[in-house]
Amino acid sequence: MNLAWTHRRQWRKAVQIRGRRQWYQQWEVRKGVPRQMEEPGQVPTAEKLSGTFDCHFPFASESQSTSSVFELTKILGQSSRSLRPSVCASRFYSSIAKEMTVRDALNSALDEEMSADPKVFLMGEEVGEYQGAYKISKGLLEKYGPERVVDTPITEAGFTGIGVGAAYYGLRPVVEFMTFNFSMQAIDHIINSAAKSNYMSAGQISVPIVFRGPNGAAAGVGAQHSQCYAAWYASCPGLKVLAPYSSEDARGLLKAAIRDPDPVVFLENELLYGESFPVSAEALDSSFCLPIGKAKIERQGKDLTITAFSKMVGYALKVRPPFFLKAVSDAAEILAKEGISAEVINLRSIRPLDRPTINASVRKTNRLVTVEEGFPQHGIGAEICTSVIEESFGYLDAPVERIAGADVPMPYAANLERMAVPQVEDIVRAAKRVCYKSVPMAATA
Repeated sequence: MNLAWTHRRQWRKAVQIRGRRQWYQQWEVRKGVPRQMEEPGQVPTAEKLSGTFDCHFPFASESQSTSSVFELTKILGQSSRSLRPSVCASRFYSSIAKEMTVRDALNSALDEEMSADPKVFLMGEEVGEYQGAYKISKGLLEKYGPERVVDTPITEAGFTGIGVGAAYYGLRPVVEFMTFNFSMQAIDHIINSAAKSNYMSAGQISVPIVFRGPNGAAAGVGAQHSQCYAAWYASCPGLKVLAPYSSEDARGLLKAAIRDPDPVVFLENELLYGESFPVSAEALDSSFCLPIGKAKIERQGKDLTITAFSKMVGYALKVRPPFFLKAVSDAAEILAKEGISAEVINLRSIRPLDRPTINASVRKTNRLVTVEEGFPQHGIGAEICTSVIEESFGYLDAPVERIAGADVPMPYAANLERMAVPQVEDIVRAAKRVCYKSVPMAATA
């Protein structure tokens, strides 16, 4: 009995590490949500089972036989007969779109670009032997060798300078920072060497380099590991700044960044790495690439426009459910229930900013709410507000609302940390204010 509970706890922990969504999907399967099998009666292999949960069982490797995996189901009190159709069904549920984590999307994009172009190489702390601090570079060292997957010392200024020098000579380095907070050690090379060289050389020197890594707040890592640098880098001419939200964003934008002739700052989010998103068949093609400088309208609406990037798109559009809860907190749906139709724009590209898409939306909805997790002063939202005032002021029916992080360094305490970053309820309240549907403060007293 104790062994069974130990295995159960290990299995649950493995699932939780890879994200709440996978656990929730499997819980739906166990509850009997009807799904159609692509091949009825097919017996899943250990590899398929591992792929279904998007995790590895702590006591069963992929090389083990299917029978050893089914021993786990007996320990969990489920027969293999009842588990087989459910697992197969969740694996082959949709032929239209495949589920892929942001981590796997980034890994596949790196793999395909390194395979297609021998000039592409990856360098950074623990990207090789350890396969990346967040396992983005998993399997690349084994496939491409230490000359193209380079483990560096803990010296951001050193290896960033080496990367910029390699780009001067026509290579295409991808420099990984363990967090963009550490890029401050290398900002001289990023700004003065990479961003300005093309202009200062009258176009004779191109610097095709990508600086990538997690940016912004994670969870419980303190002020020195939680800052958003989108506004910092977006203010510098010569750089392109991208911030993906979904797996398709991550895959298409990283490919575009690697192929681009100019330096690109690629801002990922640590909390999104384990999240799964539908990926179209088109996005799985090796030639897939998203245009830099083009936003995506994630949800159509007519009453107000909400702009966001990176993790904040999920706050504006959709928030993952907690364990065992079927209800999904969706800011746009909350507003829809109250008669407010919100149009949600995923910026994708911070510099260049897709001003035409933003202004076209505002001219349709006549209201604007900007959402970001960075500091409010001199932020991305401020730049968007200025663009709308300059180009679409006559179309506004209400003052623009900005939702941003608190104007303080990130607190370490969990309760204070939550207060320092935007939440779904903040977006809902701002949307109601611009639509003049909020309750006056005097009425609540």
